[in-house]
Amino acid sequence: MTFIVRSTLFSVMVSCCVPAFHAHAQGPAPQVRPAQDVDQLIRAGIEFEKQRDWIKAIQHYEAAHRSYLENADISRRLLICRLHYDVIRRCNDGSISNIINRVSVADALELYSEVLARLETSYVEPVNLNELIRGGTAYLEVALTEPGFVERYLAAQSPEQIEFFRTSIHKQTLANRITTHADARNVVAEAARTAQQQLRIPPAATVMQFVFGAIGLLDPYSSFLSSSELGEVESQIEGNFVGLGIALQPHEVPLRVLSVIPGGPALEAGMQPGDLILKIDSVVCEDVGAEKAADLLRGPDQSEVRLVMRRTTGEVFERTVARRRVEVPSVEDVQIIEPNEGIAYLKISSFQKTTAPELDEALWNMHRAGMRSLIIDVRGNPGGWLDASVAVADRFLAEGSIVSTRGKNGIENQNYSATRGGTWQVPLVVLIDHDSASASEILAGAIADNRRGVVVGETSYGKGSVQGLFHTKALSSGIRLTVSKFYSPSGRAISDQGVRPTVAIDASNSEEVRFVAKPAEGHVALPPTSTTDRTLHAGIEQARRQILTAQVTRN
Repeated sequence: MTFIVRSTLFSVMVSCCVPAFHAHAQGPAPQVRPAQDVDQLIRAGIEFEKQRDWIKAIQHYEAAHRSYLENADISRRLLICRLHYDVIRRCNDGSISNIINRVSVADALELYSEVLARLETSYVEPVNLNELIRGGTAYLEVALTEPGFVERYLAAQSPEQIEFFRTSIHKQTLANRITTHADARNVVAEAARTAQQQLRIPPAATVMQFVFGAIGLLDPYSSFLSSSELGEVESQIEGNFVGLGIALQPHEVPLRVLSVIPGGPALEAGMQPGDLILKIDSVVCEDVGAEKAADLLRGPDQSEVRLVMRRTTGEVFERTVARRRVEVPSVEDVQIIEPNEGIAYLKISSFQKTTAPELDEALWNMHRAGMRSLIIDVRGNPGGWLDASVAVADRFLAEGSIVSTRGKNGIENQNYSATRGGTWQVPLVVLIDHDSASASEILAGAIADNRRGVVVGETSYGKGSVQGLFHTKALSSGIRLTVSKFYSPSGRAISDQGVRPTVAIDASNSEEVRFVAKPAEGHVALPPTSTTDRTLHAGIEQARRQILTAQVTRN
C-alpha cells in the first residue's frame, strides 16, 4: 500500500497490490489466457471453493478477473471468496476477539455510527446506506457458514437453527429503505437483538459483522483494522516494528522463514531462511493454524519467546529470542552489477519513510564506485507511503508532473510535481512486473510518461487508489478507506490498467528465477543470462544502450 501522512490524527495510504481481502500467493499467481472459456474458469474456481481453499480460489479468480474485467460472474465469485477468507482471518485475530468479548453492544453500535460518518465524509465515492446494510448482512451470512465462527459463538445451536436464521435475516435487515445514519444503526441493533434471541450470539459479535461488511465490501482495499493490524500498518509506514526480524511464508504451517532481517534478533539467534517454526513457547503451530501462530510471535519490546525449529537439513533445535524494535530496509541489493560498464542496480522492496534517505546513500555510494547507468527494480513491490514514491521520482526528474490524486474532498485533490534540486541525470531503467503496485506504479508511470527512462517487464498490477488511515474514537482500532484515485502525468488512470512497460517481457510461461544482485558472502555476482532473469537481462541491455546513446550525444 501507499501511504501519505498528513498529521498525527490522519494519514493517507495508496494501497498497493495487496488488498484487504487479498490472499498472498504461495507461489506464482495462476495465469489465465484470454482465450479460455469463462464458464470453464468459473467451474475451476468453484472446485477450489468446494475444497474451502479460499486462497487458491482468490488467486484463480483474480487472474481470471484481469482477463475479463467486465464479467459480473467472475467478479461475484471473487467477492464471495474474499468474504470467506476475511471472515476466517478475523476469527483468528485475537484483537477482534478481545473487542467482541470486552465491549458492550452500545460501544459496538457507537463504532458503527462512527464508521458511517467517516464513509460519508471521506470515501472516494458516494455511499448508499442500503448497500452498506446489504454488505453487513452478507458478511453475517457468510460468518454463519464458517466453522471458526460457528464454533466460537454457536456451539450450542443446531445446524438447522443456524441455517434458518442465516437465510431469513436479510428479510429483516433489508425490509425498509434506509435514509439516515440513525435508520442504519437501528437496523443493525435490531439484527443483533434477533441474533441473540434466536442463536444466543453476543450482540457485539453481530454488530461487528456489520462494521466489517460496511467497510470491507466497498472495494478490495478498504477495511476495518484491529489494533494489531493498525500497528502493523503504521509500522510499515515508519519502516520499523517490534518483533523477531523475520519474514514468513503466508498461510503455511509450520511457519516457514523466508528471510532474516540483518541486525535483527532472529539473525543473532542463528535463524536462517528455510527454517520451519514448529512450536512457539508451548503451542504447536499446526494445532492453531498459520495466522494464530504468526500472531504468537508478536509481543512487547524486550519480551522473549521460545521457538522449536527444524532446519532444512532435518535438524531440530530450540532458541529463545528476544523481541525488539527492528529497522526494515526498503532499498536492498545495492551494487554495481556490471563493473566494466558502470551499470548499477538496486531494489526497492517497499516505499516507507526511510526510503528516500536510503536511496540517497545508495546513489552516492554507487556514484563513487563508478555508476554510469542505474537499474531500479520494483518487481513485487506492493507500494507503501505515497510521499516516498514521489520523493524517489523527484530525485530523477528535473521538472514535470509525478502524479495527481482526485477524491471527494478538496484536500484529496493534489498535484505532485518535480521540485527538488540536485536531480540525478544518470540513465535510468525501471523493472516492473504484474505484482508492482500503487506506489511502484507511481514511480514507473512518472518515469515513463516524462520519458526519463525505460520501463522493462510486465504490465503492472493496476492499483490506482489512495487509502486513508483513520483511528477510531469508539474503540482502539482503525479504518483503512479509499479516499482518492491517482493518475499518471499523462492523465491516465492506473486502476485496472496498470503501467505498460516500454520494453515488454512475457514471463508468464517461464520459470524465471530472479537474479539476486547482492551475492552471498565470499561469492562474486555473475551477470544474469536469459535463462536466469530475463527481465533483468533485458534491463541491462537497455542500460548499455542508454550509455552508448549518452556517449554519442556528448560527442
